[in-house]
Amino acid sequence: MNQTVKNRILELVEPIVEQEGIFLVDVEVKNAKVMEVWVLVDSEKGGVNLDTCGRVSRELGHLLEEEEVFSKAYRLNVSSPGLSRPLSDKRQYPKNEGRIAKVKYKDQENYLTVEGVLTSVSDTQIEITPKDDKTVTIPFDHIVETKIVPKI
Repeated sequence: MNQTVKNRILELVEPIVEQEGIFLVDVEVKNAKVMEVWVLVDSEKGGVNLDTCGRVSRELGHLLEEEEVFSKAYRLNVSSPGLSRPLSDKRQYPKNEGRIAKVKYKDQENYLTVEGVLTSVSDTQIEITPKDDKTVTIPFDHIVETKIVPKI
């Protein structure tokens, strides 16, 4: 799928998610027998419920049809990113304070990984406290990937 189509979906969905008081995390277009469009949304305050996803899906679906974005059949999915996906937006971090996170980051020329409790989030950095209680401060621009570790 070319970038032009993805950009058009982004243009159409941004105002919808803003109106719902949530934010867009990502848009993915997957080619399969039936093309799949995944719109991943999140909220700064708690999670995103099915009703919200349904409203975004209906409104976006109408716009995609109206604008004739696709010439063949497709399946539209609107969902929260879930725990299996890395955090990709700074706005996802504050609501995960107190949870265990695994963070891969760059420290000068080295790539390091730390796992521990996400103890603090500011506009510019996060703090992770591993089991040894030695807090690690990581600027956002050094983060390569952050995943929340689900409780078992």
